[in-house]
Amino acid sequence: MPIVETTNLTRRFADVLAVDEFSISVEEGEVFGLLGPNGAGKTTVIKMLTTLLVPTSGEASIAGYSVRRRSGAVRRLVGYVPQMLSADGQLSGYENLLIFAKLYDIPAREIRQRVDDALSFMGLGDVARSLVRTYSGGMIRRLEIAQSMLHRPRVLFLDEPTVGLDPSARRAVWEHIGQLRERFGMTIFLTTHLMEEADSLCGRVAIMHRGCIAALDSPAALKAALGVEGATLDDVFIHFAGDSLAAVGGGSYRDTKRARRTARRLG
Repeated sequence: MPIVETTNLTRRFADVLAVDEFSISVEEGEVFGLLGPNGAGKTTVIKMLTTLLVPTSGEASIAGYSVRRRSGAVRRLVGYVPQMLSADGQLSGYENLLIFAKLYDIPAREIRQRVDDALSFMGLGDVARSLVRTYSGGMIRRLEIAQSMLHRPRVLFLDEPTVGLDPSARRAVWEHIGQLRERFGMTIFLTTHLMEEADSLCGRVAIMHRGCIAALDSPAALKAALGVEGATLDDVFIHFAGDSLAAVGGGSYRDTKRARRTARRLG
């Protein structure tokens, strides 16, 4: 049985159709990428799958649990790293994880070991007692991933996990994402605007355009389907998501402001 499954998942905001009959099936242990221009509906999909938004219609389930009818069970099975900064800069990395451990109702006798293990796994053991405001952008992202994995989720949702990071920090995050899958068998569901990131990490990707899935397959199969020698995932993205500047670099003023604020805080 697929661990993430949606059937005609739809979300409206007043007169705006943000997600239109979105249907996917993601197998356990898979790294699945959701691509698309700003405003395509990617974050809305993740918010529905993590129970932060109620679908207007359609169905979605995590490990067989309906996001509508069994939202509590779903929340215990998923971790979520949003685009926006979720770590408190006035606390140490260790203190941030302690708070999340309590929010996740991790048994008191297990908290210290789980926090230590998560910090060590993400390569943050040496800076665990330092204030997060002194961390680099890549360290903050790794801390946020550590927070989200404390309760050992079966599915980890990452919304643009490397936005605002330099190439070195980005690759460090990629390495740790790969290790999550290899060590824990965790299913990774991520959104990204970076085609190199999707090509490197994802077994399959779906490309969204105006709330719908325009294409879904492995990066290699999608590139081959273009029938162009040397085609890249950028070429695939442009082919399915639109070739105009508005489509590729779109998004509202609010989207742009949010992305730049996140990049500035991480950078």
